[in-house]
Amino acid sequence: MKALFIGGTGTISMAITKVLAQDKNWELYLLNRGNRNDDIPSNVKIISCDINDEEKVKEKIKDLHFETVCDFIGFTVPQLERDYRIFKGKTDQFMYISSASAYQKPLSSPFITEGTPLVNPYWEYSRNKIACEAFLMEKYRNEGFPVTIIRPSHTYDERSVPLGVHGSKGSWQVIKRMMEGKPVIIHGDGTSLWTMTHNSDFAKGFTGLMNNPHALGEAFQITNDENLTWNQIYQTIAKVLGVELKAYYVPSDFLAATSDYDFTGSLIGDKSNTVIFDNSKLKRAVPGLVMKVRFEQGIRDTLKYIATHKECQIDDPEFDEYCDKVISAMEKAKEMVRK
Repeated sequence: MKALFIGGTGTISMAITKVLAQDKNWELYLLNRGNRNDDIPSNVKIISCDINDEEKVKEKIKDLHFETVCDFIGFTVPQLERDYRIFKGKTDQFMYISSASAYQKPLSSPFITEGTPLVNPYWEYSRNKIACEAFLMEKYRNEGFPVTIIRPSHTYDERSVPLGVHGSKGSWQVIKRMMEGKPVIIHGDGTSLWTMTHNSDFAKGFTGLMNNPHALGEAFQITNDENLTWNQIYQTIAKVLGVELKAYYVPSDFLAATSDYDFTGSLIGDKSNTVIFDNSKLKRAVPGLVMKVRFEQGIRDTLKYIATHKECQIDDPEFDEYCDKVISAMEKAKEMVRK
């Protein structure tokens, strides 16, 4: 069987690429511009091309037919319209990576299934994903285009620590603040529930849906079954680091109103909400599926990797300064009210 991934080297897709490279039943092709192909297994075939160059892509795959094609880097409807033009008639299954952030905000219930309404007025990223899903499902209903929608939530790997509040350069600056004994901002009061999914577990769910007849025309969320409060998440990270967590709680709407970071989308439209994912549908389609990596296990490996890879330690002095300003402002406000 042949599979083609558009991208294939990101947090989610790299794990799947490595799994399929070990599966003798699959012949895997990656279509990308070659920016991160150094870690790709040698038996994976590379199609070096910009997906936006439609005619060149069509030429390169003209003699190929794929059981599964997946776009890991499609964010807008025009990109999916391009995919449709390229792969109509070239694949038995087109898998699209959407996002669990597309689910209704504010939530009417914290229990999330694939039937939870899709509406997010706070985050353009999520609204674009919703529009992409609608386009693909219309093509499935009216033309039989073989679509499967995948909705990941907060998926991580060995290269970055998943957090609620961080700057534009990733999470290292927050980890650095922890190790330096500085207070770390946690949105809200830290008691809302969240789910962290290791990319190796995600890969198991994803590959189980590939070339799966029960997946056509359907949407699936792929997440861990472990629910943690943000306090537990940050405390676990501090414990692994061997430091004391100095948590500083700041309302999400205050963070959204006092920065150029997109906390309106990423917090109010996503991470500040308590969510509990019901993966029953996925497990019916992929019998025997078990998510095995608890957060404490996964984050231990992540922190170990980052500690020995300088390229993952990206300083963000601008975000560091922002944290200090927010904490200072909150403390001054407390003093003013007390007087």
